Amino acid sequence: MRLRFQQALLPDGIAEDVTVEVGADGHIRSVDRRLPTDLPMRRGLALPGMPNLHGHAFQRAMAGSAEVQATAEGSFWGWRDVMYRFVEQLRPEDVEAIAAFVYAEMLESGYTGVAEFHYLHHQPDGRCYTPPASLAFAIRRAARSTAIRHLLLPTLYQQGHFDGRPLAASQRRFAHDTDAFLSLVDALQADDDSRNRTGVALHSLRAVPASALTTVVDAVRCGSHPLPVHIHVAEQQREVEDCLQATGRRPVEWLLETGRVDKGWCLVHATHVNGAELRGLAESGAVVGLCPTTEGNLGDGVFPIDDYLALGGALGIGSDSHVSVDPREELRLAEYNVRMQRQRRVLCGHSQQPHVGSALWQAAVVGGATALGYPASGLTVGAPADLVRIDTDRPEFAGTAPMALIDAFVFAPRPGAISDVWVGGEHLVEAGRHRARSAIDAAYRASLTHLKSQGVA
Repeated sequence: MRLRFQQALLPDGIAEDVTVEVGADGHIRSVDRRLPTDLPMRRGLALPGMPNLHGHAFQRAMAGSAEVQATAEGSFWGWRDVMYRFVEQLRPEDVEAIAAFVYAEMLESGYTGVAEFHYLHHQPDGRCYTPPASLAFAIRRAARSTAIRHLLLPTLYQQGHFDGRPLAASQRRFAHDTDAFLSLVDALQADDDSRNRTGVALHSLRAVPASALTTVVDAVRCGSHPLPVHIHVAEQQREVEDCLQATGRRPVEWLLETGRVDKGWCLVHATHVNGAELRGLAESGAVVGLCPTTEGNLGDGVFPIDDYLALGGALGIGSDSHVSVDPREELRLAEYNVRMQRQRRVLCGHSQQPHVGSALWQAAVVGGATALGYPASGLTVGAPADLVRIDTDRPEFAGTAPMALIDAFVFAPRPGAISDVWVGGEHLVEAGRHRARSAIDAAYRASLTHLKSQGVA
């Protein structure tokens, strides 16, 4: 199949009259400019779809429910207590319904793929489901029902802190010993297909002992088809202090010193890094996964995105807790955070792409594609045929110069600007609406009605 667009964002900038040919495998076979053809032209601007490199689908159903001044600690750690209470009541059917709902939202907002950092594994009392991967398969059913490109990251979670203390009762649904975890990874890999793949996640350095980290990474990164590895790291200042006390190293410093971190890794947040860690990350090829709306919501801190890009570092964005499901807001906030710190503007442009909106979108597409294990990224031959069409005929874009269209799209939000979305060449969103929206909404409402009856929604 072929798709012809009035304009498209290619690696070297916005081009006019672009035809994208999609192969039977759902990847781009060719990209041509001003190709003589009678193929109808779709007006507007085509962008490469945005990979969402970090999300916890179930948290979409509690978004906004922890914005209350209460006696709990007013930080990430107090928010985590609210999340633990919510998680206690989730059934497999709730997990599936919530995931499908947020995945449809992602597609409608311009995310075309997602890495699901999945650590909710067991029944409320900690016993395994039959089969043990029931909750992971519920997530995968949601991905298949929405047709989003999906990297499922079963997550290892073994201890309650750096000192090796046992998991608390509120964490018992997350636990795996190392052998059981690797068996879970094998079971999920056996169910992979061209759009649904498996990687692994290590919840954090405080939750995974060094010995288990080494065993798992060696098991999944060896061989001809190494799996992506994702990890939360250095999200909170307290985590940095605890890691220093326990190991004598800062979290990112500790990871880099293992010698295992490379472009197959995604370090989520990496908020609190010093200059040496920033340089080490850039040199390693690992992707830093930024989630600015969640990081802002939790009061985590600010990642120095301008300094990191200047070092040639790879990064992508994620919606994490889904207080926002909009890639533009993640990119905008990542830039605005450092603007307020530096008291300067347009910090993330560069000589090859001075337009900050385009520079950020392209950087996040490339980094996100690496983190999700794509063979290539953007509107290029060999990359997944994942595209987003912006309706630039809307009056909000009137008078906007072609090169400034993405700046306007990112920094001056146009609600409803995304008209169409394709994944693997498959048309999933038309006129701004996912093709299965009605059924997805109904299942989500039913699930939230149940959770409300349990006093948790």
